[in-house]
Amino acid sequence: PTVQVGDPFMEKLLLEACLELFKTDCLVGIQDMGAAGLTSSSVEMASRAGSGLDIDIDRVPRRETGMTPYEVMLSESQERMLLVAKKGREEEVLAICDKWDLAHAVIGKVTDTGRLRISSLGNVVADLPIPPLTGEAPVYDRPRKRPSWQNEVQRFDPASLSEPRDLAGALRKVLASPTVASKEWVYRQYDHMVRIGTSLRPGAGDAAVVRFTGQREGGVALSVGCNSRFAYLDPRLGAAHAVAETARNVSCVGGEPLAVTDCLNFGNPEKPEIMWQFEEACLGIADACNALGTPVVSGNVSLYNETDGKAVQPTPMIGMVGAMDDCARTAGMGFVAAGDRIALLGALCGPNGGHLGGTEYLKAVHGKTAGKPPPLDLLAEKAVQDTVRALVRAALVRSAHDCSEGGIGVALSEMSFPRELGCTVDLPAATGRADAILFGEDASRILVAYPAANAARVAQAARDKGVPFTEIGEVTGNSLVVSWARKPLLETRVAELKESWTGALPRIVGEGIHHAALEGH
Repeated sequence: PTVQVGDPFMEKLLLEACLELFKTDCLVGIQDMGAAGLTSSSVEMASRAGSGLDIDIDRVPRRETGMTPYEVMLSESQERMLLVAKKGREEEVLAICDKWDLAHAVIGKVTDTGRLRISSLGNVVADLPIPPLTGEAPVYDRPRKRPSWQNEVQRFDPASLSEPRDLAGALRKVLASPTVASKEWVYRQYDHMVRIGTSLRPGAGDAAVVRFTGQREGGVALSVGCNSRFAYLDPRLGAAHAVAETARNVSCVGGEPLAVTDCLNFGNPEKPEIMWQFEEACLGIADACNALGTPVVSGNVSLYNETDGKAVQPTPMIGMVGAMDDCARTAGMGFVAAGDRIALLGALCGPNGGHLGGTEYLKAVHGKTAGKPPPLDLLAEKAVQDTVRALVRAALVRSAHDCSEGGIGVALSEMSFPRELGCTVDLPAATGRADAILFGEDASRILVAYPAANAARVAQAARDKGVPFTEIGEVTGNSLVVSWARKPLLETRVAELKESWTGALPRIVGEGIHHAALEGH
């Protein structure tokens, strides 16, 4: 395969060995082996220390036979760490590696030469200075050009769309789209309860919550996401949305967003249009991370993702990690009890109505990817996140779910699914059309549900942060009933919506497997 096959169990052993090593004072430094394998890890460590390295490449453990020194130095095999041990403490390090059943070897030593010298079979096969490989390496400044088609795809007039008469049918289509549909088919194939550290299970909330080993309260919240259509239509704004949404997810479970890792997936950067997308996305990530106080601490880049010269949509995937003070003080997305009130944190829509540009509804129902992503006010975003986090940590709300792909219609549906508890909602008056109100993906919006006794305190918490607050309905029955300024929009049973949502991915994947079998793959 062209992509390395990971071994989660071996990764776990490696992590445990490293944690045990950190408790000693045996190590001078440590770095994992990512892109360019041993080459990057060795020269980066030497560069930071201002030292050199001598490496005997023949001592490096390997699974394959017949590898050349060049291949060994560039291999990106997984589950590997490069350690620098204090002189005379090597055996202590090796003993811990033995304890965790890890292959290991002493492959070289630190020098004061400022050079990387690699030997094989007693011969020096490479000898070069460290600086040109790191801090003094050439910097690419590739040509960048805004694509000629960008203006065309951003042109979009909602009035050109026919408004569906059956909004419930449109909702089922959106719920069955691969982006929105339940991912249970995927995560049920893995044991997500190993070592019983999982506090909020997959699919239960906007982010995963995992307790720290040996602690009853502290833990982390994690969320991963990106709307590639937004990034295609406006790379800078789309990338900022990816950061904002993952931080919003973490906040919805009570986590404090701390830091970002990213995976930047683009086409061929030698094409000026692709390089423009890449640069714009990086700027968008920086915009949002600066505003939300979430530095990018790691990441990787995947380029040249093209088929027959056609690039993938720019996809700057964002992984957000947040701190949980108390993993018991969290909120899932599902409604918990009949009679709970439902409120919207944030503005229902902009002055011109719900934003349909780049939405899942536009793609799933009308077959279009067009327009611009919704505007994103990062100060308003932060205020909404601060509010929901405070409400969750104070146990004033029982449920919290952000409005993203599919808008309020999908958010209400997903809140209804866990216990098949329905709701009756009346959305406030606003300009625009009904489908835009129901499926628009305006930014910085979160739905919360809470006991009626908490209503005044929930509303006050929003007012204290200057966040728009609208109580829109209550949890009741087993149907989703939505009106807009008292005008009925849809009424449908939760079970019917849930079937569309849960059954979509197995059907899609099953059909793919069936077709592959017919084709002999």
